[in-house]
Amino acid sequence: MVGVFGAFALGREMGFQQLGLGLGVAVFIDATVIRSVLLPATMKLLGEVNWYLPRWLDWLPKVTPETAPISPSEDMEAAHAGGGD
Repeated sequence: MVGVFGAFALGREMGFQQLGLGLGVAVFIDATVIRSVLLPATMKLLGEVNWYLPRWLDWLPKVTPETAPISPSEDMEAAHAGGGD
């Protein structure tokens, strides 16, 4: 996206140059500073509060796994315990 907006900035029309430069800088700052520094830092500081769901969203279905995932070694043991036919 920065490359596309940079192409606008290299154009001849002043409006497209301003738009391209502004959007290119905004996308670059969003991708680097905000998403790689500020977002992980605030998630670390907030901890469990990150995943808080307000009461008015209680109508959403609660999705949980049916069973715990089986490790490959347990899967092999279960196959051998069944006996070889």
